Amino acid sequence: MPFFDRESCTYTYLLADLDQREAVLIDPVIELAERDAQTIKELDLTLKYGMNTHMHADHVTGTGLLKKLLPGCKSLIARASGAQADVYVIDGDCVEFGKHKLDVLATPGHTSGCVTYVCHEQGIAFTGDTLLIRGCGRTDFQEGNSKVLYDSVHKKIFTLPNNFLIFPAHDYKGQTSTTVGEEKVYNPRLTKPLEEFVKIMENLNLPYPKMIGRHQEI
Repeated sequence: MPFFDRESCTYTYLLADLDQREAVLIDPVIELAERDAQTIKELDLTLKYGMNTHMHADHVTGTGLLKKLLPGCKSLIARASGAQADVYVIDGDCVEFGKHKLDVLATPGHTSGCVTYVCHEQGIAFTGDTLLIRGCGRTDFQEGNSKVLYDSVHKKIFTLPNNFLIFPAHDYKGQTSTTVGEEKVYNPRLTKPLEEFVKIMENLNLPYPKMIGRHQEI
């Protein structure tokens, strides 16, 4: 189940095992944490993890508040993120909830601590800001690196089956998902050779995120 924050154009994803009633929430936003908690209660679910794909710069994560609203919930993020959390993951780890599991792929580049969560049984991947729909996350802060991002996408995400659905952390045009195969053909940045991609990323000239540095503890 996707949730959407209009202010930051952030997608939050609720995944659940409906037999065991255990759930995880990916990339929650603090302003909407009460909405998320209420939905989880209404669905009679137990939230095991509030988890992030990376340390966000455009909004404050909602995991800290969710831990207060839903006792027993733990925060989870990549160890390389530098953020404080209850549970840390690295490349190759597996996040389990009920009978389901998410495999962790380290996909740095947008930030040094980005990960992608992959559910092979469902054919879906939650790519955070590493791979967006026809785009990718910027690489000019939080130890971002254009070459590293390019390698993360091509050597990790683009090696998944073409029919795998991609669910990003953001979209600014109202789109909700894409596929690995689509992005391999139509992504205007990541279909370019590495050198051209790096030049594109170096010349984005985007404003600095307002929320950066405000959410080290989750």
